[in-house]
Order: sequence, then structure tokens, then C-alpha cells
Amino acid sequence: MTAAETRSPADLGPALRIVEEMQPITESSIIPLLQRLQSSYGYLPRDVVLDVCERTALPASRVFGVATFYAQFHLTPKGRHLVRCCRGTACHVRGSYNIAQSIQRELGVEEGGTTEDLRFTFETIACLGTCFLAPVIMVDCDYYGNVKPGKLGSILAQYE
Repeated sequence: MTAAETRSPADLGPALRIVEEMQPITESSIIPLLQRLQSSYGYLPRDVVLDVCERTALPASRVFGVATFYAQFHLTPKGRHLVRCCRGTACHVRGSYNIAQSIQRELGVEEGGTTEDLRFTFETIACLGTCFLAPVIMVDCDYYGNVKPGKLGSILAQYE
């Protein structure tokens, strides 16, 4: 039994449409293909990627090599909300390490982790480019400056 035969058509519906729309698919199509799959599924489910490789004759090792090389791709589900803590120089000097530690405690995850309810994913980032607001966190597209550990609960509560 092939990978395609072990999954229901509903699981593969978006992937099948993407493969159909992108014909012909070659190795130069891998990045746009992965971007569209991730946009559709929220991440790159292993079984979906394997099925697409089987249907397109793309080598799975090559496709997963690209998916794991670029930070934009995720092989595990991410939270509905992305929490980023700046660790740039200005933020570091003004206490971003403590902010990051507080976020980890508040969410119950390590850096790079996602909460069990898939509500939040936490990451640190080299610089958010808003040094005048240091220390800064970003939730989705919203910036919060001059953050104190005691403010985190009320900030995160806004994202149900």
C-alpha cells in the first residue's frame, strides 16, 4: 500500500489542488510548492509531503532537505499566535533575557516551543528593529515596547 492509499482524500485535498495547479513540478518548484503547502496546512505534515513527492517524482530527501534548511518552513504545527522576544543589543541591555524567561514560564514552553493547545509559539529573534522601545516583544504583527515581566500576562490574554 502506498502513502497515498493510507490517507483519506480530505487530508490530501489541498495538496492535490496545489500539485495540479503548479504543473509541471520540477526541482526548481520545491520552494514555491512548500510555501503553498505550508500556507494551506499551517505547517508541512510529513505524510502530505511524502505523498506529494510520490505524485511528482521529487526525491523526498531533496524536498525535506529544502524544508529543513530554510527557517520559513515548519515540520510541526505552530501556534495560532507567534510571540517573539527581541534579543538585540538594546533589548538585551534593558532586560530582554528576563522577559524571555518570563514568557517561557507564562506559556510553559521553551524557546521554539508551542503550547499544547496550539495557541502560542515562542521564539527569540536577533532584532525587531525597534530599539527605541527596548525591551520589545511582538505578538503576531503587534509590537509591545518597554515590556516588564508583570505586563506579559495582560498582553498575552488579548490573544484568545
